[in-house]
Amino acid sequence: MGPHSQGNRNQDQLARRTGSSAPESRAIHAIRDSILNRARVAADTNGAGIETVDPVPANLSPEYKAAEAAFRKARDPRDRLDGLREMLRTIPKHKGTDHLQADIKSRIKELSEELEAPKKGPARGGVSHVVRPEGAAQLVLIGPPNSGKSSLHARLTGSSAHIAPYPFTTQHPEPGMMTYEDIHLQLVDLPAVSPEHPVPWLASALQTADACLLVVDLGESSCVEAVRAVHAILREKHVTLTGRWEAAPASAEPGNGDPFALRLPALMLANKADLAADEAADVEAFRELTGFNYPALAVSAQTGEGLAEVGAWLFGHLGIVRVYTKSPGKPAEKERPFTLRRGQTIEDVARLVHKDLAHSLKYARVWSRSGIPGQHVGREHAVADGDVVELHT
Repeated sequence: MGPHSQGNRNQDQLARRTGSSAPESRAIHAIRDSILNRARVAADTNGAGIETVDPVPANLSPEYKAAEAAFRKARDPRDRLDGLREMLRTIPKHKGTDHLQADIKSRIKELSEELEAPKKGPARGGVSHVVRPEGAAQLVLIGPPNSGKSSLHARLTGSSAHIAPYPFTTQHPEPGMMTYEDIHLQLVDLPAVSPEHPVPWLASALQTADACLLVVDLGESSCVEAVRAVHAILREKHVTLTGRWEAAPASAEPGNGDPFALRLPALMLANKADLAADEAADVEAFRELTGFNYPALAVSAQTGEGLAEVGAWLFGHLGIVRVYTKSPGKPAEKERPFTLRRGQTIEDVARLVHKDLAHSLKYARVWSRSGIPGQHVGREHAVADGDVVELHT
């Protein structure tokens, strides 16, 4: 079967899933042709399809680059604000950096107002759109209107988020905690992303996230157009979704000339799986039509189908490592592990216990699932999931 025949089969599959007739299947075919035509025009305009970006301002000092790197690593909103202020302090002041200076100042003003908003009271301040990360990781729920984001959020976290059969029910970030074994993952439900309902603070809300859950309803006849609209809006805000997780959290995109560009690992949740005859085939048809090759799970907020797989999938692909601490002569504290990422070390554990402990740390003893019980290790020793650590100063 040739590529064209395979494409037609996928179009027909998605058409049957949405209850469409043959003309509607041809409409999906037209959407794909339109997408391909736009891609060809972009290639002719930009030269072999290479996206153009603003050049990096010249003569950025090592001090500024260090401040920018620290900002990129920061997840806590106040740490990010400190990073922005340090970037502004250290950036060379010349014409080549005027635009970047203005962008930094704008972000400082926006983040400062967000952090101060709760202290102003309801009469003067609004709801904060910056959610402080908690738990082992922060994941944001993104999707077009009526994809069932809020229903999934409520089912996964037990939150009391407002749910209604009409679009744009969610107006502000709604955080909640999803439990997986002995850890918690923070899920933040965001307003639907759509050209009809702009969310000016969306980029700020995404900056603290480690990854995102892209919620789609493949049974909606306009799902292809709606998800493409989501991506277009995110691109305008310098946010790119990627299917490559690599056991790593979200990161800035160095080298593209924009220190605020963000790359978010994405897991697609194909919601309303209880209504699908063949959800796997629908997902494949969607990927063929859009080119979005995100990892995907078929789930249902209505019946709970597939929801038990979400926590385990995220735990493995985020590279989360649980470490349990103990004091000499006492049993390990197994109730609340410290959570790190694959590749982090004993020194990172000490820093989580107390910021000053990392400086005074001499060595540690480690009880691991494989290895010598109570092994003496240095601060650079990489920890593994399930390790019990005894820190010595």
